Amino acid sequence: MKNVLVIGSTGQIGSELTMKIRREIPEGNVVAGYIPGAEPKGELLESGPAELADVRNAQQLADIVEKYGIDTIYNLAALLSAVAEKKPLLAWDIQMNGLLNILEVAREKKCAVFTPSSIGSFGPETPHVGTPQDTIQRPRSMYGVTKVATELLSDYYFHKYGVDTRSVRFPGLISNVTLPGGGTTDYAVEVYYSAVKGEEFVCPIAPGTYMDMMYMPDALGAAVHLMQADPSRLVHRNSFNIASMSFEPETLFAKIREYIPSLKVRYEVDPVRQAIANSWPDSMDDSCARAEWDWKPTYDIDSMTVDMIACLRRKLL
Repeated sequence: MKNVLVIGSTGQIGSELTMKIRREIPEGNVVAGYIPGAEPKGELLESGPAELADVRNAQQLADIVEKYGIDTIYNLAALLSAVAEKKPLLAWDIQMNGLLNILEVAREKKCAVFTPSSIGSFGPETPHVGTPQDTIQRPRSMYGVTKVATELLSDYYFHKYGVDTRSVRFPGLISNVTLPGGGTTDYAVEVYYSAVKGEEFVCPIAPGTYMDMMYMPDALGAAVHLMQADPSRLVHRNSFNIASMSFEPETLFAKIREYIPSLKVRYEVDPVRQAIANSWPDSMDDSCARAEWDWKPTYDIDSMTVDMIACLRRKLL
């Protein structure tokens, strides 16, 4: 992995992943791919090349790969779960037709491809506690449907054409850098902002709703580590369960109150997000990722909370 294209480089994951890869492989080109209206700014723009990269434009993607000698594509283009329910046709177009364009370019240009899946790829019939690596996947959201199809299509291109496709099933991701954009687990980011700013937090997810979560540094580490892993060890490819912590809202709020006792919360449950959350696992079994490429998270809920609050205080106050 030397010359890398990060599609969706200004999103919640992409903005941090692009910078991480640039720091780790400074001798290569790490291209920040973006769409109109989401142009990179600041350090992301100044620290390396940036190109317009719409996944629905196959020729545009092929031109970037050719121009920079791209060997690895990180495909982070997606509408998150709650937004995808409001715009299902657009979600399908970006996440499936866009993926097909990327895989075809990768087949022709000999690129490796990382396209993340999600806990959203599971459904109500999936075992919710200790969700196995290989289990039933029957999601009832458009986001989830596209993620299952992403896993299958990526596997198809590996077995049929030898395209080096790899991915993980991300849990809810918590970051202090870029706000999320319409996911079911967003509450676990937004409450930290409210706590630090001294505002009341309105929670759209009901108490008692457990979901897997992960601090962004661990998620970024997984995305890079997997693409650098020895392919001969990989039994699975698309996609690996990875896990770090599982909690419900009251557990998170109690942890934050250990450091900011004044946090005030009230509930206004969003029925769309709640229905999606109810269909997702409480916790995933990530033993395959640990065995096949030595996955291991660094953060738990306490160390994450300490770091989130410190970073947001520097950022907001």
